[in-house]
Amino acid sequence: MGTFVVLIILAFVVFLAIRSMIKSKKAGKSISCGGDCKHCGGHCH
Repeated sequence: MGTFVVLIILAFVVFLAIRSMIKSKKAGKSISCGGDCKHCGGHCH
């Protein structure tokens, strides 16, 4: 039973992380460098 609860919690955390990444991508931010191209050498765009 404990393993099942941990699995559900882990799946929920992964879901939230993926949802956050999708929201950031739709907002125009790059997942790899955060859209701050002065720090990654301008390779974002």
